[in-house]
Amino acid sequence: MNADELRATQAPLKDKYRQEPQAAVITLKAAGDLDSSGVACKVDTGRAIVEAGLHPATGGTGLQACSGDMLLEALVACAGVTLKAVSTALAIPIRKGTVRAEGDLDFRGTLGVAKDAPVGFRDIRLSFDLDTDATPEQLATLYKLTERYCVIYQTLKNPPPLALSAA
Repeated sequence: MNADELRATQAPLKDKYRQEPQAAVITLKAAGDLDSSGVACKVDTGRAIVEAGLHPATGGTGLQACSGDMLLEALVACAGVTLKAVSTALAIPIRKGTVRAEGDLDFRGTLGVAKDAPVGFRDIRLSFDLDTDATPEQLATLYKLTERYCVIYQTLKNPPPLALSAA
């Protein structure tokens, strides 16, 4: 897809959302199934069922997906797609590249071993290694706009209100 094709695809959506702002608000959903076969949750990704379980640092076998890894994978996927969309829109060719996310966890928090240890990621780092002839200025713009428009990045950076309920 080139910049013109991307603009042509997105133009009617942008017009619609300008005219009808409520049409741009969509609720995404995820669901998981719990059963009695162990400490796991089966998540339907829309493409496959992923069984998430405990990380080995908390007693898991390592045979199941870790939800922390899945969070980083979502960040990588979103940042990668966003970067490609921005590079396409700005006509900045990228031959290939790698997107990486890594995060630091202190499992004493999630295991309740130390009350001063946080539950969750302490730090998350996102990086790109691109094969491109883009100038430093173009890359700066590309990274700035990727950060600005990446849904997962912005959600982690500016968390929305979060509520837990029981049905």
